[in-house]
Amino acid sequence: MINIGVIGYGYWGPNLARNVLQNKNCKLKGVCDLRNDRLEIFKNNIPGVNTFTNYNDLITDPLIDALIIATPLINHYEISIKCLDAGKHVLVEKPLTDNIAKAEKLIEIALKNNLILMVDHIFVYNGVIKKIKELIDNNNLGQLFYIDSTRINLGIFQNDNNVVLDLATHDISIINYLISEKPYSVIATGKSHTLNNIENIAYITLNYNSNLIVHIHCSWLSPVKIRQMLIGGSNKMLIYNDIEPTEKLKIYDYNLIMHKEDEKHKILIDYRTGDVNIPKYDTNEPLANLIEDFCNAITNMNQPIVNPTNFLEVIKIISATNNSLKLKGKEVIIN
Repeated sequence: MINIGVIGYGYWGPNLARNVLQNKNCKLKGVCDLRNDRLEIFKNNIPGVNTFTNYNDLITDPLIDALIIATPLINHYEISIKCLDAGKHVLVEKPLTDNIAKAEKLIEIALKNNLILMVDHIFVYNGVIKKIKELIDNNNLGQLFYIDSTRINLGIFQNDNNVVLDLATHDISIINYLISEKPYSVIATGKSHTLNNIENIAYITLNYNSNLIVHIHCSWLSPVKIRQMLIGGSNKMLIYNDIEPTEKLKIYDYNLIMHKEDEKHKILIDYRTGDVNIPKYDTNEPLANLIEDFCNAITNMNQPIVNPTNFLEVIKIISATNNSLKLKGKEVIIN
């Protein structure tokens, strides 16, 4: 039984605490938040679990094996490094950090102390995303031509991170999970419509050495909520609509046909269209799958699906994207 504490009981903390409670391989030993009103809500819903206003009380508890950090981004590095130095396994709400050097430092400490360090890239554990990866890996879609992702809503304006860190992190983690090829450069434009100069809308283009092109649109300033990804290949195309209650994934069967007419020195392009398929996929709660993977990694001391190698790649892409934003859309090579 893995004893887990949760630091931060704001927007995402309750979901994390609930899934820890529901997992048979771990036990929720304590919850921390600076606000007593949030802790009162927790105690009313889940009596019998200790609560704290100082996260050091959880870090220094010798009975706690792992800590989940669900605080604002600005606190992630400071709290994570204290947890790792204290010998605790760590799961951090995304994004881990907006700084590559800080991320590498945390990874170094985790490896040195033989600890699991994991980031909450929840969509990697989504059944629809797993099905899409299966289709890509089995070459059902053929050669990938494009991925077009839209993640917009009338959202909560953040004070410590921009829309790229808040929303596009999801899309980049999904895309990196789906395909092995990584982008070599990024072009990003965005705007802030508030006084804090934090971008609330952004358009991101990721460039690859193959013919693949990826476009991401993210915004906190949309009158409607859209969570949609289009993927086009040489054999099939698909639409993933996360807002749909049941039929989230649709696969369109088609072929791109090119006829060469020598006498005209032209290529005529045509389509062969076929059926639309709605496949089955795992409907388990993604966060439950994530907590299960975290517990298994601790128990067996093997790396989880979201491990330092892939979440560091996401941070590097995000960092390059923010650099391109600062440079007004100039292409930035990804380190």
